This record gives sequence, C-alpha cells and structure tokens, in this order.
Amino acid sequence: QVIYATVTGDKIMASATSQELKKFGIETGLTNYSAAYATGLLLARRLLKSLNMDSLYQGTDKTNGDDYDVTADCNEDKQPFKAVLDVGIIATTTGNRTFGALKGACDGGLNIPHSVKRYPGYSKEGKYDAKAHRDRIYGVHVDQYMKTLKEESNEEYLKQFSVWDKALKKAGVTSVEKLYENVHAKIRKDPVLKSKEVKNPKRINKKNKKLTLVQKKANIAAKIKIAMESHA
Repeated sequence: QVIYATVTGDKIMASATSQELKKFGIETGLTNYSAAYATGLLLARRLLKSLNMDSLYQGTDKTNGDDYDVTADCNEDKQPFKAVLDVGIIATTTGNRTFGALKGACDGGLNIPHSVKRYPGYSKEGKYDAKAHRDRIYGVHVDQYMKTLKEESNEEYLKQFSVWDKALKKAGVTSVEKLYENVHAKIRKDPVLKSKEVKNPKRINKKNKKLTLVQKKANIAAKIKIAMESHA
C-alpha cells in the first residue's frame, strides 16, 4: 500500500496484493520473492496511472537487477512520486521478499530511497551481484530445480509442480522466467484495479439499505407493542 497520514486518519492512495497476480498468469508461488517483485511493480504502475504520471515515469525498460533510480531522469514539470519504505515488524534480512516489493516499486517508477545492501546478490564483502538479483526476480532458481527434478522423476515433478506446469502450458511458455516476463509486460499494459462484478445487486442493496430515524423508531415501537401484548 501507498499511504499518507492526515489528522483524521491514514489515507490509502493505492494498494496491490499478490493474489491479483492470478489474473496476469501466476497461479502459484504467490508468497515468494518473484511474486513480491511483481506486486511492487503492480503497485507502482497502478499508483502512477491514477495520478496521470505513468507516461512521465515509466520505470526501467530492462529488469536486469541493476539498481534503478528514477530521479536520475526527472521531468521538468513534475517530480517523481516519492515514498518511504515502512517495513513494520518484518525482519530486514538480506534477501527478504519485502525488498523484492521495494525493487519492483522502484523499477515501476517510484522514488523510494534505499541501498542495495539488502538485495539478494549483496555479499558480506560488500559487492553487489545484479545478475544474482535478476535471477531471483525471475525465479530462475525455480526453473533449475524443476528441470532437475523432471529429469530425475516426472512423477515427482508433477507431484510438486503440477500447478506450475499447468500455468506454463496455459501461457505458452517453457520456463518460469518467461512466464514472469509476460506477467511484467501485462502489468505495465494494464495495472488498473477492476471493480468486482456484482452478481445480485438488488439483494445487496436491500441488505445494505439504511433505515431513517423515523423508521427505526417505528420498528422499536412495533416490537414494544408485540412484547406487551404477549405478556398481557
């Protein structure tokens, strides 16, 4: 979520969840690093779209793990949207998926001050391997394990990755990496949150219809009358 505070309470400007990735082609693995990145990307593009800033700040056109700073190419008329990361009570360990969401939001065009020290690929020696980070963003390690397991036993492969296998076939791709490439492209094309279709609007309106003060008093009087008559 992107939130700002007011004296009357916090206001949510935009939000996104990994569950939404299903409509873009990701049916499983919604809690991993790759999904966190895609969710951050979705949030950024959705927010900028709502502010009519999506064409001004399109983010990086190449997700290669390199650190992207949207402020390096500011528009003269409007500055990039700036946000501050609030991790709450989450442990900020290197490689935590929180930083996947951060990376996705930054690549999506938001200005969020940060360093690469908590990204996957950052070593104890102080060196940052952008390729290693890119592999985590695209789930390359999942691809490698799936390939190895399939070669060893197709039965075990289907037992563990049947949902992934179905998703890959449905998308017409042969790897998780290609699937995420498609997902990122779809997110950029249409990040807007669609309103849920109301199946039975009449029933919902009737259920949620508020009574006036006069109607409430009339209902109370009717209940009192029934109660008194029953005890007469």
